[in-house]
Formats: sequence, C-alpha cells, structure tokens
Amino acid sequence: MQHAPAAVIAGGDDTIVALATPPGRGAVALVRLSGARAVDIARALGAYDTGQPEARHALRAVLHDPVSREPLDEVLVTWFAPPRSYTGEMTVEITTHGGHIAPMRVQAACIAAGARPALPGEFTRRAVLNGRLDLLQAEAVADIIDARTSAMQQQALTQLDGGLSRRLLALREEVVHLEALIAYDIDFPEEDDGPIAASRITDAGERLVSSLDALLRTAPAGTMVRDGALVVLAGPPNAGKSSLFNALLGQSRAIVTPIAGTTRDAIEALLDRTPWPLRLVDTAGLRDTTDPIEQLGIEVSRRYLAQAQVVLACGDDMESVVQTIEALAPHTAASVLAVHTKWDLIGPETTWVNIHLVSAESGEGLTSLLQAIDTALGATAVVSASNDAVITRERHRAGLTNARDEVRAFLDAWTSGALPAPVAAVHLFTAREALSDLIGTIDTDDVLDRVFRDFCIGK
Repeated sequence: MQHAPAAVIAGGDDTIVALATPPGRGAVALVRLSGARAVDIARALGAYDTGQPEARHALRAVLHDPVSREPLDEVLVTWFAPPRSYTGEMTVEITTHGGHIAPMRVQAACIAAGARPALPGEFTRRAVLNGRLDLLQAEAVADIIDARTSAMQQQALTQLDGGLSRRLLALREEVVHLEALIAYDIDFPEEDDGPIAASRITDAGERLVSSLDALLRTAPAGTMVRDGALVVLAGPPNAGKSSLFNALLGQSRAIVTPIAGTTRDAIEALLDRTPWPLRLVDTAGLRDTTDPIEQLGIEVSRRYLAQAQVVLACGDDMESVVQTIEALAPHTAASVLAVHTKWDLIGPETTWVNIHLVSAESGEGLTSLLQAIDTALGATAVVSASNDAVITRERHRAGLTNARDEVRAFLDAWTSGALPAPVAAVHLFTAREALSDLIGTIDTDDVLDRVFRDFCIGK
C-alpha cells in the first residue's frame, strides 16, 4: 500500500494536545500529546526525569503545573516512539482521573508548556500523512466512533483492516496495467497491429469497467450498513402502525391511542440487528384531512415513502390493507409488504395469501415479518453486510464513478479510433488519479479537509 513519505508531518513541528475521551464524570480520562516536543512537555509537568523513557511502558507520576508547580493529578504516562505510534510521531498519552477538572487542568498545563490544542481529526490526519493509515482507513476510524449498530461497527473494522483499500489498489493496478499496454503500443507503432493486439487492450478495459461497476453496485448495501435500511410503516389512521412500531423495537416509542390521527409526525428509531440494521419510521396515517398540522405530517410521510427501501402497508382488515397498497403506489418504488396488524383479533388459524399476519399484543408473526424484510432488502443489496469491500460514503461513489467514466471514455476513443492513443490514454491517467485520490496515495489538501472536517477533537 502506498502512502505519503514518513517524513511529511501535518502541522509542521507543532506538538498538539487534546482530551481523547469524552468530557464528564468517569473513572479515567486520556490526554494525548503528539509531536516532536511531546516528551519534553510531559517532562515539564513532572511525568519523566531526565533520560529517555521506555516506550510503551506505563509510568505512575504526579503532575505539577509548569508555572506554579501546584499539583495537578496523579496519573499514568505512556510514551510511544515514532514511527510506531498512532500518528507516526512522538506521542505521549496521559491517563488522568476522570471528571471535568483533572483532565482539563492537565491539558491546560500541556498548553502552557508549549503544546497547542489539536484540531478535529488532527491526530488521525497526521497518521495519514505519516503513512500509518490511508484515507479509507482514516474514515473507518471515524465510522467506528460513530457506529450506532453492530453491522456498521463490523464493516468499519473490516475497512480499517484494509479490505476496501486492497480492492481499490487492485483496481488501480488494473489501470496501471492498461496504461502499460497502451505505452507499449505507442512505443512500437511500426509493428503490425502494434506488439499488443488491439482486442487485448479492449478486453482489459472492459474487465476493468465491469470491476468498477461491481464495486459501485455495493453502494446500496453500504448505505444500509452505515445508516440502516429505511423501513416505513404506512397505512390509514388507527391501522396499528404505532403498536407494530413499538413491538418491533421492543419498547414504547410511539404514542398509541384509539383516537385517529394521534401520530402527527414521523417517528424514527434504529433497530440494531443482523444482517441489516433497520431504520424504522412510524408515519402519520394516510387520509384526506383538513387539519393543517395533520396535513404536514402526511406530507412528511410521503417524503419518507419516496426514500424507503421497504414499506409495510399496514391495515386492521383485508380491505384497509388493499386500500393502503393502492394508496402507496404513486409514492414509493420500494418493496411493499402487506401487513395485517391485529392477528389476535381474527384468530391464529386464519391464513391469507401474500399478507403477513402479526399481533403487536402477543408478538405473533413478528419474527416472520422481520425475515420477510430481510429477504426484500437482500434482493436490493448486491453483497452481504459482511463483505470486505463495500463503499459506504458518497466520496467513494463519486470517485469510483469518475474512474469508471474515464475508463469508458478511453475505450470509446480507443475502439472508434477517434483520438490518437497518447491522447486517449489521458483518460486512463485521470482514472488512476481518481482511485489514488480515494486511497490517499496522493496528497490533496481539499480531500483531506473533507475527510477530517467531521472528526471529533482528540482523534
């Protein structure tokens, strides 16, 4: 895997400091220093005596303010030597007592001793620039921190391990191979048909386009892993949507009353499960109404329906289920599952074809309904949630689309003879740069800014 040279350091010679754990009441907190003066600053607080500390060895110390010499806290200090630290730089981690005061005072003392506050994501940015991580792995670090479901956390771990990076590097190597074939053809124009058969170049380009398209088709699966598959409960008022919503979650999130129109706005909750986390949305009842507030709620429902992957068409009898399915048709292209929500009122011996019978009261039918949702989602997802190469961000999709389009433009020019080979090969160079941009094998400040702008301080 190619990275920026290890000598490149973000922020120059600055030594940065930040609290790496959430502020607030807790057993311990972690203050992290990174940069050329990390050990000197820790020593100024009393963490170390003279001499070189032992790497990766936790040392107990009592820190003091570098100016007033007032005691700050009793801590554990660990030094990580470059280049094997997280950032690739000299790094010191100070484990203080938890709470607000102790870590805040230690951090302030580090600043007084010469450190500066870290920017959001600056530790990981330095890790990228020093070759410890590529950009995809850096994004995975943020995804692990932000993960709300097990599927997202597992996918982020796979990406951190380099699964997606390896796939993109392999695609980049295919572009380089294609460029090499073109270069050989250009260098030996006097040969009959060139030293490389034209069909060989065309076939290699078509295989590359197919590989890029295959990875692009994982985008829906990546979105479902990252954000949860959008499952919308829709139907007329009093159809049992909110009761079903609460039953699927296993807790009361939506207010349930016998009064029609109780749900005025969409209520959203995330159900952490495998293979796909579900983003359940309970919507306002679909009906004609003159109530302006209820009308707004129905309009919100329609927006969710337009974005849904699966819609549960809910009703408390056969007629209302059929009417709901008909009413949904203009508003969604998602898979629609017909759901009778009050099976307990008609008896478990009843069977209806193509309608899922469930009871929010007893829980009957919920397991089979969830299995039906999984089946519907599996039909739209190219890969399973555990696949080692799934694109999860718009940046990934845009970069791959750019690379695919450039390779396709090269093939069109090559097969038609519309452009000389050296000119057509410019498309391959652009495709290679697009893939390099994704992985981070080239240093582009605006790309780095986009990746790290949403990071938390201290990471």
